[in-house]
Amino acid sequence: MTILPLHLHFSLARSPLKPHSFPHARPQVVTGPAENSVEVNGTYPGGVSGQLPSGLRRELMPSHVAVIMDGNRRWARMRGLPIGSGYEAGAQALRRIVELCCEWGIRVLTVFVFSSDNWFRPKMETDLLMELFERVLKDELQHFERENVRVSLIGDTTKLPKSLQELLANSVGTAQKNSHLHLIMAVNYSGQNDVVQACQKIAVKVKDGLIKPDDINKFLVEKELETNCTDYPHPDLLVRTSGELRISNFLLWQLAYTELYFTNSLWPDFGEDEFVEALFSFQKRQRRYGGRNS
Repeated sequence: MTILPLHLHFSLARSPLKPHSFPHARPQVVTGPAENSVEVNGTYPGGVSGQLPSGLRRELMPSHVAVIMDGNRRWARMRGLPIGSGYEAGAQALRRIVELCCEWGIRVLTVFVFSSDNWFRPKMETDLLMELFERVLKDELQHFERENVRVSLIGDTTKLPKSLQELLANSVGTAQKNSHLHLIMAVNYSGQNDVVQACQKIAVKVKDGLIKPDDINKFLVEKELETNCTDYPHPDLLVRTSGELRISNFLLWQLAYTELYFTNSLWPDFGEDEFVEALFSFQKRQRRYGGRNS
């Protein structure tokens, strides 16, 4: 999992870097919520758009989608382009997914921007990625505000460049009150470390006499996980691109009952058609949470 420079201009146009168009027609759209919902300025209460691609059911839409954005470097190499071009193209793909989440009423989007394991890559590459991330994020703060997107960070940002730390803190503070979409960026994140730091916080509370060991349960652990920044800490759907069939130390606790969707598409090629296919797959599944079929 590698960092992705977030260059999130909000436009309904398709990405110019998308290398192909699909042979089937663009899905038709149907008006969504119940008849007694009142549309205001093109949206329904809660910021839910009034349109969905044909066949998708609003009552079955996921509240929280998580994405492992994989395949940026491979995309560039297949085209004989610099690695940086792959990340730029991947940023355009993320831009479009953010737009669609806003448009279709998905409440939370968590993206794996940079794994703590990525520091093992060549320093030249990680330095380049940090520079790209900082440069393009500077241009996007106003777009977060304009589109009413709330931004949160999870992960250990203390190891990032100081200038990037300040910029990320500013992006969180600026968009904290926004409510259309909650965009959670996992930067220098590790699912294992997330559980460890939660246990450490609980251990301190036990040491200080605030709680007893018998008080520890899964709900207490979840309150200390970094995803406590959202009302929907457990993703309903995880999407991973590039054909890899693993979750790579991402949200290990939170993904306990998440529906997993793997696609061979490289992340820069993941657009509206691919997202719709993932959502169709999700809506066909019966979520039992350990129970039996109904």
